[in-house]
Amino acid sequence: MPELLESCDELFGTRNLYEILSLDKKANANEVKKGYYKLSLKVHPDRVSDDDRDIATAKFQTLGKIYAVLSDKSKRNLYDETGEVDDEIDMEQDKDWYDYWRILFKKVEVKDIQEFEEKYKGSDEEVADLKKAYLEHEGDMEKILEDVMCSTKEDEPRFRKILNKLIKKKEIPEFETLTKEDTKKQKERKRKAKKEAAEAEELAEELGLNKNQDMALEALIKGRHKSREQESNDFFAGLEAKYCQPSGGSKKSKGKGKKR
Repeated sequence: MPELLESCDELFGTRNLYEILSLDKKANANEVKKGYYKLSLKVHPDRVSDDDRDIATAKFQTLGKIYAVLSDKSKRNLYDETGEVDDEIDMEQDKDWYDYWRILFKKVEVKDIQEFEEKYKGSDEEVADLKKAYLEHEGDMEKILEDVMCSTKEDEPRFRKILNKLIKKKEIPEFETLTKEDTKKQKERKRKAKKEAAEAEELAEELGLNKNQDMALEALIKGRHKSREQESNDFFAGLEAKYCQPSGGSKKSKGKGKKR
């Protein structure tokens, strides 16, 4: 198996560990953990199709090694000073990186999502995410609603109000895609949202969900526009990244080939 830096180059197109995690070299411990968690969720072997599992597993293992370097003061100093990594990292071939990952991070549950939604909606963080989505998608409201976490069709009037204020204050440019959107397109989006809401209720019944306890999960399903399974994974991944907290364990498990 290639050494860590060679694997990084092969799998991520760079030997720069910070660049892979989208971090600055001065990133603190919490930022390193969050960067690792956010990217590892995207390539987690349990979240990809069978066809992509081998490459996802290789990336997942490599990210675990990257975190093992950047989270250890002596290993990180060695890498910062020489551009090389500790040989021990490359020797840890039999380490169960999934166990290592699960020890570091707790599992997010529906109640966590509900708590997150309450704090997130209307917050400065949501506005920042909304601005980013608006600029990235050049005012395409359908894509904005897909991009901003926790959002559903019901958030559209609120989002429009926020964006129009920002445009008026010249904090963001005006995109006619938003300000002069065809009403037919808005009506079609509303129709699609109703259809997805009905599908969500049907799925909730199939899963035996308690609607009072699982409103966040229902909103999740209603707000997604691609494949239900993949979008659910993406949505939970985003929320899990926000929670990026230690699970409380400290023992590092080893073992080869263990599955969840």
